Amino acid sequence: MDQAPFPTTDNPLLTASTLPHAAAPFDRIEAGHFMPALEEAIEDARRRLDAITSESAPPSFENSIVALENATEEVDRIAGLFYVLLGAERTDALQALADKVGPKVAAFQNDILLDEALFARVKTVHDGTDATALRPDQRKLLEDFYETFVRNGALLNANEKGELRAIDERLSKLGPAFTENILKDTNAFALFIEDEADLGGLPESAVSAAAEAATAKGREGSWAFTLDIPSYLPFLKFADSRELRETLWRAYATRATEGATDNRPLIAERVGLRHRRARLLGFDTHAGFVLQRRMAESPERVRTFLDEIAAAARPAAERDLSELQDLSRELGGPDPLMPWDFSYYAEKLKQRRFDFESEALRPYFALGRVLEGVFEHARRLYGVTFQPTTALPVYHPDVQVFEVREEEEDRFVGLLYGDFFPRPGKRAGAWMTVVREQSGPERPHIAIVCNFSKPSRLKPSLLTFDEVSTLFHEMGHALHGLLSDCAYRSQAGTNVLWDFVELPSQIFENWIQEKESLDLFARHHETDEPIPEELARKIKESAKFLAGTQALRQVSLGQLDLAWHDRDPAGIGSVDSFEDKVTEPFRLLPKVDGAMTSPSFNHIFAGGYAAGYYSYKWAEVLDADAFELFLERGLFDRETARRFRTEILSKGGSEPPMDLYRRFRGREPDPKAMLRRDGLI
Repeated sequence: MDQAPFPTTDNPLLTASTLPHAAAPFDRIEAGHFMPALEEAIEDARRRLDAITSESAPPSFENSIVALENATEEVDRIAGLFYVLLGAERTDALQALADKVGPKVAAFQNDILLDEALFARVKTVHDGTDATALRPDQRKLLEDFYETFVRNGALLNANEKGELRAIDERLSKLGPAFTENILKDTNAFALFIEDEADLGGLPESAVSAAAEAATAKGREGSWAFTLDIPSYLPFLKFADSRELRETLWRAYATRATEGATDNRPLIAERVGLRHRRARLLGFDTHAGFVLQRRMAESPERVRTFLDEIAAAARPAAERDLSELQDLSRELGGPDPLMPWDFSYYAEKLKQRRFDFESEALRPYFALGRVLEGVFEHARRLYGVTFQPTTALPVYHPDVQVFEVREEEEDRFVGLLYGDFFPRPGKRAGAWMTVVREQSGPERPHIAIVCNFSKPSRLKPSLLTFDEVSTLFHEMGHALHGLLSDCAYRSQAGTNVLWDFVELPSQIFENWIQEKESLDLFARHHETDEPIPEELARKIKESAKFLAGTQALRQVSLGQLDLAWHDRDPAGIGSVDSFEDKVTEPFRLLPKVDGAMTSPSFNHIFAGGYAAGYYSYKWAEVLDADAFELFLERGLFDRETARRFRTEILSKGGSEPPMDLYRRFRGREPDPKAMLRRDGLI
């Protein structure tokens, strides 16, 4: 790939990496390096862009489209590294930069997309090229570039372009600010327990983790429970103290709703700007704009899809709640159940129905062993191995690095960074992110970032079954990135239509329901005994437990997302009352004043899921249908896995996703596959 020489500088972001596989020099990168590096990269990119527009030869695919693809590589790499660190290792210095980096990158992107000379060349190639003379990925790249210019204002007049630029720069600031408010409220809260009697019902793993958390906060001898998921969820599920469950639940459900960290003004501004932007570009709503470039295609189709799921899920969810309420009455518990009661009685019902406790699984899921199991699944399915290395720098001591190689050819595939434990400055949740994109012969560097229970002084990190699912999910995304084999960076890995991106991640979760898979890694961390047949059977039997409730919740979130983005927000008024009205048809439990979803709905207000949250359920249809083929032919059938790798994982966004799926499956997906798997039909 043609690249300008790196300048001689002490800035590690502007110096070609001398590390193996050109790995990022995380040990040398400081916050102060980012703006100078970004500015230098932008200037270099501008020179490349000027060379494109001043090219004397007629516009062609190579001198215009491919040249444009390559022109911004360094800008994208540096900005990408910034956001990797902002999410996983946020410092005050990095947070302060977020208000500069975002607008800087947004302004530069707008400079490109609103450049009339560049668009003229793209349009000339688009309108004048015989599509049959191009490979499928080249046709897709050309179409994507043309659509990207048009969808970002290339056809607007000068005044409209100026307004669009101002909107994009403001939007680039609102996302990081939204996330920061949630993070501040999450980190600011701790429930300290002084009386050991208040720990009744909690498993030893949660108690010991809380003791260590309290010690770390200077309160040795007490127990601290936080809003980090590994602390929060076990407390809601097991703590006998209803009063303390309520305290913790309310703290979580009211994050970013008060004072300086109130996200409601940011929501109102963000949806307003998104709507105005969509209108400028000729769309009725932001959802209409987004869904034009999705498999779902339109808000109406998304609503129909979600309504069909709700119709199947609602009766099952109501039966779920009725059973929980009956159990609560039987045990002398509350009537009606409140939100802080649901997980507690759900766990008791699960124990009664399946005769096992979720915590009984933890001893079989030591993180190191589970990680080995994930890697073994990748080896058996796709023929790749993961070798740990300490030769490469990391951004935090907790981070592990693995070299990924083809087993048969011993050929380098990519790097995987694993960052598994919560800490201050790290946002909640789990995600896969890209350190370096695959492009032609250049292999990818991928990271998976999670927030699992940390090891204690006496025990390794023991995962819940949900955390095991999360690890497999994120590794599915990672394999999508690692096994990418695309000619063009913008099509590589997870650069696919948003409602297709969850297929590789969600299908990977299916294996852990099967005893054959569990036997590869689920062994007791003390005795090394494999997980008993009975427990493995109960995992599979309990997979459909509360499936109706869970599906209805996902539908509720999808409809809330669509409601925010498929209307003129000028008439919305109060964030609180609007959310209440939208979610009321899907609510099973009484509404609690002050508790809200939208102010902490990072996916749609700070992530990339605006008008796209439905895609989790959309992808479940794809993954359920695809996994049925593995069930028919064998969990580790190499031919089926080879087709999934070559037709789905390796292709990225180089072809339309439905074309890829048809080639893998031999037909379009069966829309009832998900409902069948979940026992809802």
